[in-house]
Amino acid sequence: MAKLGDNIIGTSGLAPFFKLDEASKEAVDAPGIRKGDAVRTCVRSLSGFQKEALVRSAKTGDTWRLVSDEGPYLNGHDAAPCPLAFLSVGMAASFMNEILALADLQGVEIRKLKLIQDNYYTMKGSMPKRTMVGGAENIELQVEIDCDLEDRELNEFLINATFASPLNGLMRGRLESLFKLAKNGNALPTAKVAELNGPLIPDPGDQFAMAEPAATSGGLALMEPVGPTPKKDVVKGTSSGGSSLSDEQDRRLNIGAVAVLREDGIKEIQQMQYSPYGTSFRFLSSEDGRAPDANSLISAGIGFCFMTQFGRFVSMLKLDLNDYRIVQDTHFSLGGASGGTGTVGEADPIETHVYLETSESDETAREMLDISEQTCFLHAFCRTDLKTRLKVVRI
Repeated sequence: MAKLGDNIIGTSGLAPFFKLDEASKEAVDAPGIRKGDAVRTCVRSLSGFQKEALVRSAKTGDTWRLVSDEGPYLNGHDAAPCPLAFLSVGMAASFMNEILALADLQGVEIRKLKLIQDNYYTMKGSMPKRTMVGGAENIELQVEIDCDLEDRELNEFLINATFASPLNGLMRGRLESLFKLAKNGNALPTAKVAELNGPLIPDPGDQFAMAEPAATSGGLALMEPVGPTPKKDVVKGTSSGGSSLSDEQDRRLNIGAVAVLREDGIKEIQQMQYSPYGTSFRFLSSEDGRAPDANSLISAGIGFCFMTQFGRFVSMLKLDLNDYRIVQDTHFSLGGASGGTGTVGEADPIETHVYLETSESDETAREMLDISEQTCFLHAFCRTDLKTRLKVVRI
């Protein structure tokens, strides 16, 4: 089946991921800190399902340029990781941050550590009937570890570490995301989704063109393809061309992440795309500015996933959407261990400003927003009370 749009990511000549230089990093303003970290993510559509994000953390002060694509299941070019990969990788990085920080606080020597994580999502219903809904399921986390803690102490230690992750705030409880909507430069009230109190943030517009890579990157490949994901048995998996564009769906998605700590202290995380089946990509993550931090990867994933649903809806219903962008704010607490708070991780509801350029009616513009939120896996992740199912393997 023909691919959607041009392969802008693959032909641009730009590195897919890079830190912005000092002169251009302020292309994105950081939101005010409420809890410990505040991340602003600006995302624009490039072509087809290819998207570009500028992500700035108020805590680190860094701004990252990241890109995302889809594979053959959405007739994409497979030129960059899918949106769900970013949350899985960011989650694994965040869990590892807290495990290592808690070990330092408690004087626990960890000689070996590897995280193997599986995230699951669902898509069910009919798009023409507007009954299609995205869902999120509990996370499975296998921790392979060598340390001196007894089994009971180790299990409690790891549970406490996962609860300490800032992402815990989006997983536990049910957070209803908040939105502002603009069509062709004019603000519109929302319909079904909850509306954010306050003014509409200015359209990011040409801010993306201001992004220039920092002169030195240490020679690190922040993201690169690995090859086909090793196959495993999954339920209701899809991989055929355009399968995720079918009018009626009942799918279960499985995105994995395998994380290890390199000798230089950078986390190396391989994303596994089991279902829908696709390419595996390797990410680097660090909290010291050498690679994207966990909160930035998580925030980018939510923004990318939400943007994909706009593209999917208008493609399936043959609607006009000439261009679309978002500005998304995420607010996280500091890590319970890494931030020294000694408490579980917390987060506020996701706040998203949406900018649509379309010849469709105001009513259709509102429906685009409603259906995109309804089918977004990661907004479902936020509104679902989720748990981490832990398995410990001594190595």
